[in-house]
Amino acid sequence: MYTAPILVAGEWRQAAECGRFQPLNPTTRTPIELYFPVSSWSDCDAALEHAAQAAHALKQLPGESRAVFLERYADKIESAALEICQIAHEETGLPLEPRLLNVELPRTTNQLRQAAAAARTGGWAQATLDTSANIRTLRAPIGPVIVFGPNNFPLAFNGIAGGDFAAAIAAGNPVIAKAHSAHPHTCQKLARLAFAALQEAGLPAATVQMLYGTAREDGLRLVSDQRTGASAFTGSQSAGLALKKAADEAGKPIYLELSSINPVLILKGALEQRGPAIAEEFATSCLMGTGQFCTNPGLVILPKGDTADTFVRQCAALFDEAPVGTLLNKGTEDSLKRAVRQLQDTGAECLTAANTADPNRCCQPNTLLIADGQQFLQNPHGFQTEAFGNAALLIISSSTVETRQILERLEGNLTGCFYTAADGTDDADYEQLEPVMRNKVGRLLNDKMPTGVAVSPAMNHGGPYPASGHPGFTAVGIPASLQRFSKLECYDNVRPHRLPPLLQDKNPCEAWRLVDGNWTQGDVTHL
Repeated sequence: MYTAPILVAGEWRQAAECGRFQPLNPTTRTPIELYFPVSSWSDCDAALEHAAQAAHALKQLPGESRAVFLERYADKIESAALEICQIAHEETGLPLEPRLLNVELPRTTNQLRQAAAAARTGGWAQATLDTSANIRTLRAPIGPVIVFGPNNFPLAFNGIAGGDFAAAIAAGNPVIAKAHSAHPHTCQKLARLAFAALQEAGLPAATVQMLYGTAREDGLRLVSDQRTGASAFTGSQSAGLALKKAADEAGKPIYLELSSINPVLILKGALEQRGPAIAEEFATSCLMGTGQFCTNPGLVILPKGDTADTFVRQCAALFDEAPVGTLLNKGTEDSLKRAVRQLQDTGAECLTAANTADPNRCCQPNTLLIADGQQFLQNPHGFQTEAFGNAALLIISSSTVETRQILERLEGNLTGCFYTAADGTDDADYEQLEPVMRNKVGRLLNDKMPTGVAVSPAMNHGGPYPASGHPGFTAVGIPASLQRFSKLECYDNVRPHRLPPLLQDKNPCEAWRLVDGNWTQGDVTHL
């Protein structure tokens, strides 16, 4: 039986298999007639060895070479946009239009081009020159990067094309991508385009490599191998923490995006002034993409009262009236079912119909649950179970004091949001509650739902654990996201001709320089 080839050291070759798998079409629950290999350690070892060699060669090349690759790759993705999106649609059930073709694919190419610009200018490296002491530092490539992409963004977070990939390449590192088992054919198509762009740009052949699957123990070995520079993982908390443990024990950096329920706090004045409009925003945001976003608003906290009761009834009706979307795969369906059951076992009451799912596709009913503040405080961990998909939990708080206690018991999240009155009547409560929320989230929002994540240099797509593995880094936002895949290199009294170009006195990039006792950023070659 034919299985798809892996990409190692510039060659599409048959894997040293220890198993194989088929993706599933979630809209029909039927297997797709393609087979993909689970690689043995020998494939992983070969990819690492070639990546380590490529890392040295890549470091000698200018950022312009990486920029050309990333731009040509973006061009090739756009040229094959319809084919790529049709494959991704079949494997994930995500709508072809507008989601994949009009939103996610343009975001993917935009990220690649932003990363190209960062590679070209070199400003991300934060070159710092103390010319009086002749000490200079910069951020330099860290070495081979292992990228594990998630299932919910088959393009924009894909291990072979998404934000982590773009950042690692722009920073000067070769990438070994682990394709996701839910959309391996999409990964294969992207990898073929990446390799074609790589050849045109003249980068080392092992700059981009891809495996479809590994045994669990081999994944742990990959992130902890001495040749690995760093790893990036987006996915389940259990898998991410196992990888983190292995990487930590070996002293290897790993950057995780794990789970987040993204609390939304609606204060009294906002609820009274525009409750129905907020209910519409919440339902739309929560059910968008069948709720399969890491920034999905999964927990809403409301002040007790008649207005809250009306809001709850409206939200339940909106959830029941909305179409039931398709989930990414059976694993997502099973996980959502378990999470909803766990929330109910903890004490949450279901407000929505339970019989609206289509047995012929991967899906679960739109589910809205409710509990009160005291219930939450008695079991905060249980009520923070992430129900990844079209489900959310409402918490009714009896007072501002109780709301603060709820916020204090929140785990780390990617986002947190406040809805407040336009006339300032909620300002006193906001001032009491905002400092607590601020410490629990990476991105704080006012009066908007958190689902969208703009590809902006100012974006933070990270947060305290368990939202991510380290609160000091972002997975979205260039140039900041490049820093995850770098190390700090210092040159002390090194002769000028031996310095990296970015640390030379005539370097045109925006380096920091100590001039006349003052630190100055910018082109100061005239000094």
